[in-house]
Amino acid sequence: MATTSPSGCPSSLDARYHRLCDTTAIWGIVLEAVAAVGAVTSVAFMFALLILICKVQDSNRRKVLPTQFLFLLGVLGIFGLTFAFIIQLDGSTGPTRFFLFGVLFSLCFSCLLVHAFNLTKLVHGRRPLSLLVMLSLAVGLSLVQDIIAAEYLILTMNRTNVVIFSELSASRRNEDFVMLLIYVLFLMALTCLVSCFIFCGSFSGWKRHGVHIFLTMLLSIAIWVAWITLLLISTFGPAWDDTILSSALVANGWVFLLAYVVPEFRLLTKQRNPMDYPVEDTFCKPQLMKQSYGMENRAYSQEEITQVWCLLCAWPWDGLSLHETYGLLGRQTNG
Repeated sequence: MATTSPSGCPSSLDARYHRLCDTTAIWGIVLEAVAAVGAVTSVAFMFALLILICKVQDSNRRKVLPTQFLFLLGVLGIFGLTFAFIIQLDGSTGPTRFFLFGVLFSLCFSCLLVHAFNLTKLVHGRRPLSLLVMLSLAVGLSLVQDIIAAEYLILTMNRTNVVIFSELSASRRNEDFVMLLIYVLFLMALTCLVSCFIFCGSFSGWKRHGVHIFLTMLLSIAIWVAWITLLLISTFGPAWDDTILSSALVANGWVFLLAYVVPEFRLLTKQRNPMDYPVEDTFCKPQLMKQSYGMENRAYSQEEITQVWCLLCAWPWDGLSLHETYGLLGRQTNG
């Protein structure tokens, strides 16, 4: 016997997709609209990041851009995954939910953790991580959750039984879902802890970035505590499970955009402030270099070479163009 389509859905639409158009259960339509806007916004930020990369003057801000681009990919995936929770649980959405939920969030939190760790080095005046190291750390940390999720799917589905997730009881399914995210919870706690150390450094210019990460983590932890509590100990019943999880995805995705991405973009093209860095290295301090003796017909003395290096170390962070730096260099060496 054919089932009657709910209001707003065509009669030919598969029952699995009724939540996407059912006007009597408006939560599905609202969440898919908010998720779609979030996905479009994430793509817009990704294109903006590619356009503005040439305008970033601070090299240490430029180094973190690939990691932030990877973060935006994760946010885009989170908004896309929302549709897998709005669509009814079956043999295709079950493995997708269990695998991608933890993988996408581990990717985002790994990027935030690497950025926070790099900021702790900058705020204390230490040498920051290189671009490749940050990117490798972010990918490497997220791969741990990939392995955990893949192993769980293989053992649970027994290789071919893709409908096992819909056959499990609601309580067992929810417990497995939360247990599968223990590593993500560890990343969240570690990222929040590391971001606290950013406020202990001497170079306060980097602390604004730390505020973005710390606020993002606090809001994310609050969202995760709320949905885990509602999922495991609430009295709403299994009918609300998909609503809770899809709402958590959309909420956390927008927290990533509004609390971290938007503030970071506002600082992206900010000029490098010399107060955010320690004084020039010892190699660039003329008073520690001694005048060389011996050959009088050398083109440059050791003192003049020191001045050259100091000027090169200063460019372009003090606002001088390369032409102005060479002009100043000529006046210093000739005078």
